Amino acid sequence: MHSIIFILIIFLALLGYVLAHVWHIVPLPVWGKWTLTTICLLCFCCEFLSFGAIDRMPLPLASLIYNLGNKTVIIALYLAIAFLLLDMGRLVHIVPRSMLHDNLPCTIVIVSLLAAVFIYGSIHYHHKQRVAIDIDSHGKVEQPLTAVLVSDIHIGYHNRRADLAKWIDMINAENPDMVLIAGDIIDMSHRPVAEENMAAEFRRLKAPVFACLGNHEYYSGNQKALNFYHDAGITLLVDSSANCCGITITGRDDRTNRNRESLPQFAFDTTRFNLLLDHQPYHLEEAEKAGIDFQFSGHTHRGQIWPMTWIVDAMYECAWGSHQRGNTRYYVSSGLGIWGAKYRIGSQSEYVVMNLR
Repeated sequence: MHSIIFILIIFLALLGYVLAHVWHIVPLPVWGKWTLTTICLLCFCCEFLSFGAIDRMPLPLASLIYNLGNKTVIIALYLAIAFLLLDMGRLVHIVPRSMLHDNLPCTIVIVSLLAAVFIYGSIHYHHKQRVAIDIDSHGKVEQPLTAVLVSDIHIGYHNRRADLAKWIDMINAENPDMVLIAGDIIDMSHRPVAEENMAAEFRRLKAPVFACLGNHEYYSGNQKALNFYHDAGITLLVDSSANCCGITITGRDDRTNRNRESLPQFAFDTTRFNLLLDHQPYHLEEAEKAGIDFQFSGHTHRGQIWPMTWIVDAMYECAWGSHQRGNTRYYVSSGLGIWGAKYRIGSQSEYVVMNLR
């Protein structure tokens, strides 16, 4: 509860700072400034409506409000960065005070730069990167196999069934022996997933699908998520294991569940190739001590946008990409989909093709 209040205070402070500068810098009459400020406030309020209230709205309207609210927050963040730089420039007498008051050229420059950044961010999000990794099984598998690994799909009000259909086609084009998903298939609400029957898209996958839970499955309602996995034909591993193509796949419950099994309690047959799905990449040393050959995780999104990428990189031992501890290999994915606004600035949307030799 305290963390929610703290985040709300930060949001309101950010909004107040941005709106104060927008009021001063945009060369409009007073009624125009009030109109612009009101529009900005309404757009920002959409962010709060996206937490539950939109579930009672028609799907197209709910999708519009979700996207508008999340985009407004990101735009406000980048406006705050721009105004902060201008304020710093003013304090050291590089930027004249007149630039921040009813200045049309400065307004045009800021709007143009932000437009360029967000156009790039949108294009970069929709361009999915194919990441190929080769793993040596050290003789633990009899023949090579290919697996497509994805995380953080986040289907919902923003990533709709049409988006998911393209991603399923992309995965099928790899002709994998198996598909592994490291949690957060569902975004925040089960409603759009059910209303668009997105489970049918997963049933088009031509290979066995295994997955573990993520924190967003808990946010969307754990039982509904479990029912969705069943309808989608996905083998859900919750502190359990399955054998496929000669390897052992173990999926951990998400650490949102504080009562999940600890990794040392699993009995791993080290003569087999052991692959672990664990949504959140904390305590990587546990997989190393347990003799896991390869761990696949997600969750971080690598911050999604700069400068959040810097913060996330500092939070984790490995926030994105390949990593190794002893004989254990890791890959932490920045995710195929996204939570919130559909922008990638300083990170990438990706899927991983693992070739196991």
